[in-house]
Amino acid sequence: MDGDKLKFLQLLSKSFPTIAATTSEIINLKAILNLPKGTEHFLTDIHGEYRAFNHVLRNGSGVIKDKIDDIYGDTLEENLKKQLATVIYYPEEKINLIQKQTADMKGWYKITILRLIEVCRIVSSKYTDSKVRKALPKDFAYIIQELIHEKYSDDKKDYVRNIIDTIIELDIAKEFIVSLSGLIQRLTIDVLHIVGDIYDRGPKPHLIVDKLMQHHNVDIQWGNHDMLWMTAAAGHKCAIANVVRISSRYSNTDILEDVYGINMLPLARFAMSTYADDPCTNFLPKESKDSDISLMAKIHKAISIIQFKIEGQTILKNPNFNMNSRLLLDKIDYKRGILTVDGKEYQLTDTNFPTINPKDPYTLTEEENEILEKLKQSFVHSEKLQKHTKFLFSKGSMFLKYNSNLLFHGCIPVDKNKEFTKMELFGKIFSGKAYLEELDRICREGYFNKTDSQMKEACMDMMWYLWCGENSPLFGKDAMKTFERYFTTDKELHKENKNYYYSLYEDKEFINKIFLEFGLDPEKSHIINGHMPVKEKRGESPIKADKKLIVIDGGFSKAYQKETGLAGYTLIYNSYGLKLVSHQPFEDVNTAIANCIDIHSSTRIIKRVLERKKVKDTDIGENIQKQINDLYELLNAYKRGYIKTKEEK
Repeated sequence: MDGDKLKFLQLLSKSFPTIAATTSEIINLKAILNLPKGTEHFLTDIHGEYRAFNHVLRNGSGVIKDKIDDIYGDTLEENLKKQLATVIYYPEEKINLIQKQTADMKGWYKITILRLIEVCRIVSSKYTDSKVRKALPKDFAYIIQELIHEKYSDDKKDYVRNIIDTIIELDIAKEFIVSLSGLIQRLTIDVLHIVGDIYDRGPKPHLIVDKLMQHHNVDIQWGNHDMLWMTAAAGHKCAIANVVRISSRYSNTDILEDVYGINMLPLARFAMSTYADDPCTNFLPKESKDSDISLMAKIHKAISIIQFKIEGQTILKNPNFNMNSRLLLDKIDYKRGILTVDGKEYQLTDTNFPTINPKDPYTLTEEENEILEKLKQSFVHSEKLQKHTKFLFSKGSMFLKYNSNLLFHGCIPVDKNKEFTKMELFGKIFSGKAYLEELDRICREGYFNKTDSQMKEACMDMMWYLWCGENSPLFGKDAMKTFERYFTTDKELHKENKNYYYSLYEDKEFINKIFLEFGLDPEKSHIINGHMPVKEKRGESPIKADKKLIVIDGGFSKAYQKETGLAGYTLIYNSYGLKLVSHQPFEDVNTAIANCIDIHSSTRIIKRVLERKKVKDTDIGENIQKQINDLYELLNAYKRGYIKTKEEK
């Protein structure tokens, strides 16, 4: 036997020291291969909309309601099925309401626990007993395990009834239902995929990250807005200025101050002083939650000017970024209030630039520089922001291959000839899959490298490029026209041209080329991405290239819902196939709980398999099969005497 193979098998024998232990594990693993595959749940472009996200997570995009319908069909009234679903989504809140409305709580508890046990039994049936045991809530693990494994035979009816009666008698029924509902939610969805853009626009991205940190199995494909916050957390001043600008634009600076402890006072004082008599009309926040909208507008303008200056410095420092078209402060005739772009003059709608030196427009004033440095210190020393950022790195990546699906947020940059765009990174040329892999590595170095400040700065510059650069797979456009949108009215000047990927992604041949680049089978693979909102109200379809590509950005962000006509898409991939779920806006949690109102959703079957998919058809199954093969080799080594079993030593 080969020496390296023998060494490997000797190591493996420490975990399986006998023939009996080895054969037992082979039997166990081969059985697991024939279980149904777990349900995957895909969400993207959440943009701080915690309430809608939280509800979709709790109801599994309708999967839990479907399970209730499958179990009870016409045997249970529709209003009772809705009530049961609401109990599973919001158990504590719903029980509090029921207690005010129902005189016979003991009776309600008894029937509700029985129904929840039945739902739990069904959703747990596709998993091994070992996996279910690990998911059980600690306080009620033994009780739930007993109940979901009993079939209510005549011999056990009294046993089951007594367990439930005792739960009610001990006044722990509410706590039991809360735990049981949480278990149902957990077992309903095996894997959660977040395909980018947790941050910006909406009011509570931090709660979304907190919720994800509690999830049992989640992965994240970074979006450009996530990357912006990650870069800011690393201490990059361009990213910091952008984060503060967007927060002020949507009147969400309380996220910075109250959640992440960012000191905004120096910027506010500077803004009030510098722009005291400036109405800052172009900078009024999109959604005003502040009594002093004027102050927010001044902060918004102050940080925007700082951003344009510091970005100009970064662009000049990195000529390989090819972003000179973004250098606009030196293209302004400040006396006339005219911007010149490509030889054409545009009248500025705001000509008050008290901090810009026309002869040196990209240099920060001493006060601006001091403000930016203080903001940087706040960002890099924010304990909660750093905790959230490390989580995004630990669970995140530029792309993910999972069960024959390719997940990424924006695009794979290509030219008009369908060739993958070539990009130089630190002296080497990358494209396609290798480009995304190298970007992933650079982002991690930009955040975690604490020893080489020069390399860290270069990597952080590249992270900022991913926010707004022409060849960024997270951005997917030729330029971010922030300055033009603030200071000019010409729509043509505002236009941001999409990467050729977006004009090609209806082309099956092009999509197949991407599959091959990433080592996937074109016949059974799908691309799942977000970033570009699908305007369904205008007839646009989220399903492209003969069902090979699915765009699941349907407008979780309220800012886009007028354009899309929806409040988001989610995708479900279970053992029966792929289902795209489109959601209507979710406004009031309390009303939903009181009246058992769910988000109105509609489902489209993208792919239904003829034969139900099993674990053996998944990436996990492939890894399990490799383990089985290794165990067979170990078993053979035992039988042929290459390795002694524990009993023989």
